[in-house]
Amino acid sequence: MTNATDISRRTALLLGTAGTAVALVGCSTDGAADSGTGNIGPVELAKLADIPVGGSIEASLDGKPILISQPTAGTVVAFSAICTHQGCVVKAVKDEFDCPCHGSKFDRATGEALAGPATEPLASVKVTVTGDAVTAG
Repeated sequence: MTNATDISRRTALLLGTAGTAVALVGCSTDGAADSGTGNIGPVELAKLADIPVGGSIEASLDGKPILISQPTAGTVVAFSAICTHQGCVVKAVKDEFDCPCHGSKFDRATGEALAGPATEPLASVKVTVTGDAVTAG
């Protein structure tokens, strides 16, 4: 037979565990608030004027290197700068993105692999033009 002290301890433990779970849920953020970037709201990556039409720039998002291109006036695309071959950092060079480690080349407007050894495209990064700024999130 259990005594009243044992029941009180069990009850307290269960209530404490449930309370902790409720507190943790209350502290969480919904995915819409940070859009997966770890930041609240949009993050400015660059000024539109800093990205030449037909050209690209290097930037970072959440400490990770990205490449931003403006294939036509006002149209902006962005990609992870991590090569899909072995993870080297890809650079914007002339009309394409080049991997300095093994020579892979990527299309700056689509991220598609143009020359190997990489065969997979660079991962796309969602960006938006808001006024004169390029933002993510």
